[in-house]
Amino acid sequence: MGLIVFLIIGAVAGWLAGQVMKGGGFGLIGDIIVGILGAIVAGFLFPAVGVSLGAGLLGQIISAALGACILLFILRAVKRA
Repeated sequence: MGLIVFLIIGAVAGWLAGQVMKGGGFGLIGDIIVGILGAIVAGFLFPAVGVSLGAGLLGQIISAALGACILLFILRAVKRA
């Protein structure tokens, strides 16, 4: 059951990041991958700078989406260079 929740959070976070960064979605699998990688980025970055977005499902989705936005920003900056 935990894996299903993990994939749903990744899909929602990846879709949100795609909408915020004006790049559109990446399809279901792409959104899940971007969301999961964003959650990993946020898991390392946010505690290091002392940011806490709260606990629970909503906090995890917001954190993963912000991490995915950061990831997409970095990837687009590297792609242009």
